[in-house]
Amino acid sequence: MKVIRYLDNNMEKILVAVILMAMSVIIGIQVFMRYVMSASLSWSEEIARYLFIWLVYIGISYGVKTRRHIKVDAAMYLFPYKLRPYVSMLGDVCFLIFAILIVFTSYDVTMSVFATGQNSPAMQIPMGYVYIAPLIGFIMVAFRLVQRLIERYKEIQADKQGREGDAA
Repeated sequence: MKVIRYLDNNMEKILVAVILMAMSVIIGIQVFMRYVMSASLSWSEEIARYLFIWLVYIGISYGVKTRRHIKVDAAMYLFPYKLRPYVSMLGDVCFLIFAILIVFTSYDVTMSVFATGQNSPAMQIPMGYVYIAPLIGFIMVAFRLVQRLIERYKEIQADKQGREGDAA
């Protein structure tokens, strides 16, 4: 149970850190090889690019988890204070619908890329492993959005009970 809680709290953070570290090392080796050894590695830029793609999609999930994704906070102040939690939930529901749409679309694209057998130019890895990044990333996003919707619902219910208790 502690492992699941730890992963729930830190999974994206760990994955982003590992991918960023791998990218930094690979790019550092490429810079060293190019400018010190006067020899370029054929695979380094390709793998760094693919790691960056994975970093972006896992980073979206991390942004949702930490509530730091792009949104328009100024528009929230146009609504009365009591409606703001509901408006926020509506925004999360819209984002969840978008995430689910991306999951289904990226699944189709990923399966078609795997079916073609396309490989990357330098490393000859199946391109499906690159194209699966949005699928995995937006599954994580959808999971985090469902978690957040449950949290917001509980907060709204607690507020209602608190107001009822104050009225009594």
